[in-house]
Amino acid sequence: MSEGFPVLDIIIFALLAGFLILRLRSVLGRRTGHEKQRPFKPMTPAPGAAARDDNVVALPPRGPDARSPSAQSGGQADAGAGAEARDAEPSLADGLSQIKAADSGFRADDFLAGARVAFEMILESFARGDSAALRPLLADDVYRKFAAAIDTRERAGEVLETTLVGIRSAELVEARLQGRDAIITVKFVSEQVNVTKKRDGTVVDGDPSEVVVVTDVWTFQRSTRARDPNWTLVATHVPS
Repeated sequence: MSEGFPVLDIIIFALLAGFLILRLRSVLGRRTGHEKQRPFKPMTPAPGAAARDDNVVALPPRGPDARSPSAQSGGQADAGAGAEARDAEPSLADGLSQIKAADSGFRADDFLAGARVAFEMILESFARGDSAALRPLLADDVYRKFAAAIDTRERAGEVLETTLVGIRSAELVEARLQGRDAIITVKFVSEQVNVTKKRDGTVVDGDPSEVVVVTDVWTFQRSTRARDPNWTLVATHVPS
């Protein structure tokens, strides 16, 4: 009887190991392509356009030069960013309160959880060149620019990979109610592996063994009168 327990334990551990491997693959993804510096660069606003209304949508470069300030300067830049965030807290709270008043079902925590999921889905869909998956997640102008970037990459005969190793933080930095539209900006700090290669496997840029820290600032929008609970990405940029 006692000799049967180790065998049972081994079977259980094997099943758990298999489950964990499948789970990790679903979360981290597989490396099927390589990315160069992503064509996610901030785009120049049209003359006379307001900076906050510019829907910069080119994702920022994802090579070694795209590391967050904390990775390059020992955290000094992060200290400044933290001070700015603290100064902005009252306006952020006011904006969230206005959105809550217009939409009683709004919960900041729920929104942030959904934003993290959207961040991962958009990065992965862009890397795969899956315009159909991107379409419902992006505003019209943003979608057109993402789709154009995918087309450019395909014409160049390049394959892009983005492996999102993990999201270090997702922080609300701005919220406001503009008419009936709720507009919320989130700063994501993530760890990624990005490489670009030709279809024959030749690496164009990036290092598949290098994890870089990337900071993105994304703005989402949703009508408070809409029945659809989903938010749409309307702008992206990389902090200078």
